[in-house]
Amino acid sequence: MNTGLIALLIVLAVIVIAVATKRCTEALIGGSLLAGLFLWGPKDFLPQWATMLQTKIAENVWIMLVCGLFGSLIALLQASKGSYGFSKFVSKICDTERKTLFTSFLMGIIIFVDDYLNVLSIGVCMKNVYDKRKLPREALAYMLDATGAPVCVILPFSTWAAFYASLFFEEPSVQGLGYATGMQAYMHAIPFFFYPIITLLIVFLFAMGWIPKLGTMKKAYERVEKTGKVYSDASRKWNHDEALGFEEDGNIWDFVIPMVLLVVVTVITSDLLMAVVAALLVCFVLYVPRKVVALDEFINYMVKGFADLLPILFLLMVSFVLVGICDEMQMTTFVVELCKPLLTGSFFPMVAFILISALCFATGSLWGMSAIVAPILFPLGAAIGANPILIMAALVSGGAFGSHACFYTDATLLSSSAAGIDNLEHAISQLPYVVIAAALTCVGFLVCGFVIA
Repeated sequence: MNTGLIALLIVLAVIVIAVATKRCTEALIGGSLLAGLFLWGPKDFLPQWATMLQTKIAENVWIMLVCGLFGSLIALLQASKGSYGFSKFVSKICDTERKTLFTSFLMGIIIFVDDYLNVLSIGVCMKNVYDKRKLPREALAYMLDATGAPVCVILPFSTWAAFYASLFFEEPSVQGLGYATGMQAYMHAIPFFFYPIITLLIVFLFAMGWIPKLGTMKKAYERVEKTGKVYSDASRKWNHDEALGFEEDGNIWDFVIPMVLLVVVTVITSDLLMAVVAALLVCFVLYVPRKVVALDEFINYMVKGFADLLPILFLLMVSFVLVGICDEMQMTTFVVELCKPLLTGSFFPMVAFILISALCFATGSLWGMSAIVAPILFPLGAAIGANPILIMAALVSGGAFGSHACFYTDATLLSSSAAGIDNLEHAISQLPYVVIAAALTCVGFLVCGFVIA
């Protein structure tokens, strides 16, 4: 049997089992072991699986350090009580549900440099405010996730824009458009980034209360109304040691100075790891001499904060292993070959969006999947006369969809972690809004495929 087909079936089984059992980690481990069994055989699959795990950890050390040290930063901000001081200040402004949600939306637009920075920083800023306003954590996770990648791809000053611009400019069909740089071509494609644009529009309508609460998001609001619980019992494990409310006083500058430095250093250096380290150093200078946090406690909080993110990091590494094994099983090649007959004429942009969305959702690999598929789609599109601008837009939209919708991608995992809820609860609660945005995106690409030559 075709190994690509086997890999696809295993990925689909992982998704179904994870959703049905709400046990994401176990589903990913089982799926990756089963895929390894088919790829390497019963004698070699365990050592090969372990080697793949080592390889993926080595390849993604940056992600592990950024996320873990961000956990350290969050723990220190809470220990200094600076986050409570900031929350008290913001809560005076966010005195209604609409203002609270809109403030999250606005902060998501402002912090556009990197989706990790966006999600984690806004999460620590707003979680206590949401709790005080008795808003479900599911709403916060949705606001974080939906203003992460969608904002980063629309504004041409982000890590996402830099990656896609360089990727696209390597293609002859894009170079033939006559733009001097890849970023120029990228900027001309932005008006056709239907998924991120529509997603942000839906988020704005959600924040303003002009779109109804749907599915499990509606149930989350009903839970808060009936029980007062801002998160479910299943998410209690992510909040076991968290202070409730703003009882403790704190100096707002103990929060603002490290966070502002974090954003500024990220903008100047484009290195989020360096920015997090700089923020931790500033926390040391601010807290220890003033005895806000004792020296031995400072290190303890750093270690504890890092450890708090380990379950998410482990889940992320296991998902990378599954992606790596499926890649060796040629799943992407199988899916592309399967869809090639459909990649014709005016339907090309819409089918390209569906294809890259499906691959990103199935694998949780966004930039990597785009890099694999782009050299296939652009020449194929050129051969049938499809507009390269629309192909660029379809690829970016598909990547943004994958980042937003896949329940084991880094953005979704970090959004749920920052909001303090189970990642599957977050993924399912935002699903109706994801589906609406994806459906409207398909319509947009279908229309433009016929209208724009």
